[in-house]
Amino acid sequence: MKVVVLGAGLMGKEVARDLVRSEDVKKIFLADVSTAPAMEFVNSLNTDKVEVVQLDAEDDKALRDVISHGDVVVNALFYKFNERVAKAAIDAGVHSVDLGGHIGGITESIFELHGQAVDKGVTIIPDLGVAPGMINILTGYGATKIDSVESIKLYVGGIPTTPQPPLHYIRVFSLDGVFDHYTEPSKMIQKGMLAEVESLTGLEPIYFDEFGVLEAFYTSGGISTLYKTFPHVKTLEYKTIRYKGHAEQFKLLADLGFLDKNNTVEAGGREVNVREVTREVLEKKLDIGNNVDAVLLRAIISGEKSEEQITYEYEMVVRKDIEQNVTAMARATANTISIVAQMIGKGLIGERGVFAPETVVPGREFIQEMASRGVDIKETSHRSSMIVKW
Repeated sequence: MKVVVLGAGLMGKEVARDLVRSEDVKKIFLADVSTAPAMEFVNSLNTDKVEVVQLDAEDDKALRDVISHGDVVVNALFYKFNERVAKAAIDAGVHSVDLGGHIGGITESIFELHGQAVDKGVTIIPDLGVAPGMINILTGYGATKIDSVESIKLYVGGIPTTPQPPLHYIRVFSLDGVFDHYTEPSKMIQKGMLAEVESLTGLEPIYFDEFGVLEAFYTSGGISTLYKTFPHVKTLEYKTIRYKGHAEQFKLLADLGFLDKNNTVEAGGREVNVREVTREVLEKKLDIGNNVDAVLLRAIISGEKSEEQITYEYEMVVRKDIEQNVTAMARATANTISIVAQMIGKGLIGERGVFAPETVVPGREFIQEMASRGVDIKETSHRSSMIVKW
C-alpha cells in the first residue's frame, strides 16, 4: 500500500517511522509546508520508502493532488484541517484517518460526509489519537464482551516522569489543543442523561504504580463519539490525569481570561491577544527538553453479562523511548493512527463510509499490534455476585 502522511511535525514523523517498518507499506509520501526539517528526519531513517512533498494545506487543489498519491492518508495536521482533508480524501477516492477534532464540532461535520464516502467507496475514521482514539477502541472492545454496558469511565494523561514546579507539566503536543480542552465544556452522561460540565472540574484522586496519587478532572473532547455509540449507559465520563494541583493552577489562568481566544488588551501601544502571549510564555517554560514523559491510561467498562455484573479494565503506562528519542505521547498516538491506517489498507477494516473508532477497529488485533511496538495494554476483568431479577 501507499500512504500519504500530512504534517511532518512530532506525530507525523513518528507515523512515518512506524510505516517504514511495515512490509505492507511500499511507499510513504510525507507532506509539509516546510520540507527541510522533513528531509532531515527522512535522511535519519535510512530508507528509500519515504518521499518528502511540499504542501500548503490551505490550498485545496494541492491538498487533493498530494492525497491522490496514496491508498490511505494519515492526517497529522492541526485539527482545524480535519474536515478539509476528509473532503479532499473523498474527492480523491482515498481512505482517510485523523488525530481528532471534537472541539467546535469538527468531527461531527466529518460524519455528515458518510454518504459521500460510501458513494466513493472509501473509509474515513476520525479521532484516532489516544483520547479520543485509543480509549474509543478499547471501550468498543470491552463492550463486545458485555451483554449490556452500564458504565464507562475513562482516564488519560501525558505527564513528565520528573515533574518540575510550578506546573509539574511538559508540552507533548500543541498548547492550543490543551487550552481548548481546558476551556470548552465536557460532555458526559450522568444517571442516564447527557449533560455538559465545566472543564477543569470534577476533581478526583487516581493512583498508578510508580507515580503514586495523581488527580483527574473533566476536560472536553475526550468522550468523542462514545455518547452516540452508547447512548443508553447510566454513566459515561472522561477525565484527564495530571499531578496534584494542576487543575487548580490552570483553572485560575482560565478564570482570569488568559486562555480566552478572544481576549485582547492594549500593551506597549498595540493590541495583543492574551492567549497567544500565554501560549508563547508557556511553550518555553514547558518545553520537554531532556525530560522523560509518560502516558497513563485507564478505561473501565462495566455492565451485565449472563446475569452477573462484570467489569473490564484496560490500563497502559508508556514512557519515552530514550534510545530513539520518541516521546511517550508520540509512541501512543502515532502508533494508534498508523496501525488503523494499515488495517484499512490491508482490508482488515472493510466497511465504507465514516465510522467512529469504537465501531470498526478490531480491539484484540489493535492491542496485539501495540504490544509488538512495545506499548503494552493490560486487560483485567472481575465479576460480582449474581443479579437477582424478580
